[in-house]
Parts: sequence; C-alpha cells; structure tokens
Amino acid sequence: MRYYLLSLLALVFTSTLFSQTLDPIKWEASIEKEAEDVFILTFEAKLDKGWHLYSQNEAETDEIAPTPTEFSYNNTPETYELIGETIEPKGIEKYDNIFEMEVKYFEDKVAFTQKIKRVDKNLKAVKAEVFFSVCDDERCLAPEAIEFDINLAGTTKENKGDLTTITAEDKSKSEALFVDVKGKEVFPSEQVEKKSYLNIFILGFLGGLIALLTPCVFPMIPLTVSFFTKSAQDRKKGLFNAVLYGLFIFAIYVLLSLPFHLLDSVDPEILNNISTNVTLNVIFFVVFIVFAISFFGYFEITLPASWSNKMDSKATSVGGILGVFFMALTLALVSFSCTGPILGSLLGGSLSSDGGAMQLSFGMGGFGLALALPFGLFALFPNWLNSLPKSGGWLNTVKVVLGFIELALAFKFLSNADLVEHWGILKREIFIAIWIIIGIGMVLYLFGKIRFPHDSPIQKLSKARKTLGVVTLAFVIYLLPGLTNTAYANLKLLSGFPPPLFYSIYKKEAHGPLGLNAYTDFEEGVKAAKLQNKPIIVDFTGWACVNCRKMEEQVWSNPEIIEILKNKYVLISLYVDDRKNLSEDDQFKFLKPDGRVKNIKTIGDKWATFQTLNFQNNSQPYYVLLDSNMNLLNRTTAYTPDVGEYLKWLQTGLTNYKGK
Repeated sequence: MRYYLLSLLALVFTSTLFSQTLDPIKWEASIEKEAEDVFILTFEAKLDKGWHLYSQNEAETDEIAPTPTEFSYNNTPETYELIGETIEPKGIEKYDNIFEMEVKYFEDKVAFTQKIKRVDKNLKAVKAEVFFSVCDDERCLAPEAIEFDINLAGTTKENKGDLTTITAEDKSKSEALFVDVKGKEVFPSEQVEKKSYLNIFILGFLGGLIALLTPCVFPMIPLTVSFFTKSAQDRKKGLFNAVLYGLFIFAIYVLLSLPFHLLDSVDPEILNNISTNVTLNVIFFVVFIVFAISFFGYFEITLPASWSNKMDSKATSVGGILGVFFMALTLALVSFSCTGPILGSLLGGSLSSDGGAMQLSFGMGGFGLALALPFGLFALFPNWLNSLPKSGGWLNTVKVVLGFIELALAFKFLSNADLVEHWGILKREIFIAIWIIIGIGMVLYLFGKIRFPHDSPIQKLSKARKTLGVVTLAFVIYLLPGLTNTAYANLKLLSGFPPPLFYSIYKKEAHGPLGLNAYTDFEEGVKAAKLQNKPIIVDFTGWACVNCRKMEEQVWSNPEIIEILKNKYVLISLYVDDRKNLSEDDQFKFLKPDGRVKNIKTIGDKWATFQTLNFQNNSQPYYVLLDSNMNLLNRTTAYTPDVGEYLKWLQTGLTNYKGK
C-alpha cells in the first residue's frame, strides 16, 4: 500500500515537471424527456483545435484502422429499451492513404444522441459508457472509456468508479506497473513545435518563378516596366506605378484563394471532399492531361479574349491607381494559358493536405509575390533590363518541360481515385514505372531526340538543356529502385506522392515493424536487453496510429536507422490500443491521480496506463531510450519525420549507453 501511494505521488510530482499528458477532449452527457417514458440521451464531445474523434461506423478490419467511437448501455429487457442506434452527425469523410480506407471523423464539437424507452416504471437512472480515441496531425492518444450515471430526472455525472472496490491485489498489480525511471531531470521530454505555412509559401514562390519563365509572362516584364518608366512624367511616379503594379499582382492571386475560405467556413468537409472524391480526382486527372497536351503545343488554353480586352480598355480609360489595378488584372488573364496549369497544380496539392484553404492562401501569396517581384525590382533598377535574356525558343522549352511535369502530376490524382476504390490499376510500382517513362521522355526531349509542334530545329544544345537533362536522368535513376522489393524501394524524397509502400504488387509479410524483432511485453524486452547487453528503445505505438506507420515507413526504413534498430537496440513495441483481453488473473483496477478508477482489462489498457504513469505522456508515437537499469539515455521524443534528427537521437543514446 505504501509503495502504491508513493508511486502515485511520484506520478503527480513528476508530471508537474515533465508532463505532456494531453486531455484534448471533454465529454458531457444530458437527458431530455420526449414523451411519457421516452427519453433522449445526448453525449457531447468538445475537442481542442486540431484534434479529431472517429466515427462509430468505421469499417471492421483485421488491418490497421482507426479506433471507432463506441457507446454501450446497461439496459436489459426488464429495465429499458434502446430505440434505434446511437445517432451521430454527418462529420468529415476522407480517404486516408495510411489506413488505405475511407475514414470519418469529427472536429471542434460533436453530439451523439440515443433514444430510450423506460420499461421499469421504477427506473431512476441509467449508466452509459463511451469508448474512444482522438488524434491530431502528429499523434494519437490511447483509447479510453468514460462512464456516465444519467438520472432520468435530468441530472448526469461522470462515473469515476467506486474506490471501495479496489482490493489489495489491485493495488499490488498497480504497483507493478510503476518503473523507477532515472534521469528525467537530465533528459526532459521533447516539446512539440507548431507547424508553419512557410513550406507551402516557398513552394508557391517557386511555382511563380517557374511561371515567370513561360512565353506568356517573360516577354511582359521588359515591356511593362519600360511602359511605366517611360510614360510617366517623372521618374518617381513611374517607379510608384511599377511597384503598385507588382503589389496588385500579389493581391489578385491572394484574393483568388478567398472563396475557398468561405467554403471552408460554411462546411469544412468541402475541401476534404475535393481531395478524396473519386469523380473529382478523375476530373483533375483529365484536366491535367489536357494541361500537359496544351503545354506540348498541340493547342492553346486561353480565357475568352473579351475578358482581357475589357480589362485592357478599363486600364486605358480609367487611369491612375485604378488603371494600374486593371493592368495587373489584364496580365493575370492574358497569362492564364501558362499560369493556369501551374496554379492548378498548387490548388490540387494544397487541397490534398490538411488545412487546405489557409495553405492555399500562403501558396497563392508566394506565387503572386514571385510574379510581382520582377516588376518592382526592374523599376527600381532599370539598367538590369539589359541583362535579361532575349525571348526565343528557350521559352517554349520551358513550357514543354512543364508539360512533362503536369503529365506526371496528373497520375497523382488518378492514384488518389485508385486508392479510394481499390481498383488496383496504379499499384506503387506501376505508378513509379509511369513516372520513369515520363522522365525518359523528358530526357529525350531535352537532348533533342524528340520534338513538339512549336520547337525550332536545334543546332546546338545549350548548357541549360544539358544540365536539366542530366538532372532529369539522375532523377529517373533514383526512381528505379522503387520498382524493386528491396529496402531501397522507399524513395523517401518523394514521400506522399507515390502510393504507400503497402499498396504494392509484392506481398510483404512482416514480423513487427519492417520485419524487426520486436518484444510486445516490457518485462520480456528488459530481460532480453540484459542478456544481450544492449540498450532499449521503447516504442509506444498503436494499430490505429497513422503517424506511427509514417515513422516506420519513412524514417525507420532508412538503412542506417534500421541497421541500428536491428543490431544495436532491443526494440519493445507496446500497442496502447490493443483490445485483446488480458487473462482474468492479469486484469485489475487502477486508481488514477485524478480520482478515477480505470479498469485494466485489455493489453492496450495496460500499456497506455504504463506510459502515462512512468513517462507522463499519453500520445503516440512516443519513443524512450533506456538501459536495463531504467536509466534514460536521451530525452524522450515523439513524431520526428526528419531522418537526420532521429538518427542523431538514436546515436546519442548509444553513446550515452557506452559511457555508463
């Protein structure tokens, strides 16, 4: 008993210093009388921003899958009846590449309702339990159950459990979960940094720089800047108009993303549907094929000429600041045949990831800034105009190269549809083979072996074409291992573009992650570490943990990392959502520091409690480096997609182990 109390005190004390225990969801239950002996129970969940709760209706599968929300009731035919099933709202439906299935989840706030009919007139209260798990973009929490006592008179309370039911045996088994981990003051837990939108902004900026090199935009730079600097009565006014022109270009492209924010605020599901809807993905595939053929020079995609003519006339007649705005709008319309496909790529890419509308704004802002920058810079330094290369055949070369890129991107959308419907026509290796063929075609074009309608005869290959051809050939060579069933097939530089590794023409059987020998019991793993004289890596994971799979597929698969995990460490993988029941002798009741009684019935219950008790963290993935005497060898860490950072973390643990 004394040791049990000490362990709980230790948990409370260390959680003050090192805690990252998360509690992103709050449940409330209420009851409403609808008719005589008919009641409606409502269970409302409020989630912190960025977290989501899965639907009750997730498909049953033996493979990795989200943990569905489940409600259970203590009804019997003699007490009360359930009228229908527990009802949930529409929610957000999205195809998940890791689970390889459609998933449905809820954000912010969600209410579930259950109608009941009282049979026993003396029935005063009912009990209900909700079993659930929540996730954000980087981690999932271990599933847990919350019980409610619902008084039919209208009062409800959370059932924290009966403390008097905890026996001496329960206390003894609870004590056995506690491990005296040493070194927490030396290696505090990792603080998870918030994401930024810098990456999507930079990608948009790069897209804008590419658009500058197209035949629709590049010739406009010297013409427009010269117009402003020469037509103005004084140098300062010309400079002001040129800079204003650039600012308007930037603003126009940012404004193009605003409708998606309105759609997102009306129904957050819309953007997810765009990225996962089969029909829309097939349409995107066809559109991108059309874009590619247009870039190859077989026809021109343009907006109606009346639009650009009207904007041009407005710019001439209005004059002043408003006239400059219409000039910027005219450029956006006239250049659409070149910028449209690039913007389409940005649109599709942004809406295929989380936070689409905001990411789209940052991407469009980067794109607009890149387009606007030359007009301001050349107005400031007009002598630079003389250093610009002259328009010519190289502009068409840029356009054709973009056509090959659009063609490759088109198959990404077809792949999305294929994954959703399980057609099996674009398995990972087939997808990569198509990219290799497209890459070879681009190499042949750059070296002058094939030509398109608007290409002039090549007398001599330029250095730029040779360099780009060599780079493209190197990329094709990089893709080749992706066709194999080897450790080099991962192609981590392209993570997220090809179908996932498990969507393969090869049937891969694995014992543990990536075929590694993993212990699934902590004590057995520690014994093995003592016998082998090796340090321990504890992998708190889950069958339904998306980012656990991402870490295994994208980080652990690195040759250096997998060699270390295989030969230098003893791996203990503890699945916190494993719902296999413990033997009756191993089941017990655990008193949590907040006063709740938790029933430890399943393997997942045990390891989730073990993680929270000893490491004051309840999210997955979560990694701990220890020696067999329970000394920490490095700070604990969580989702770490940077291979170099994770490798350094493992190597530091090995160094600290050898130094003991």
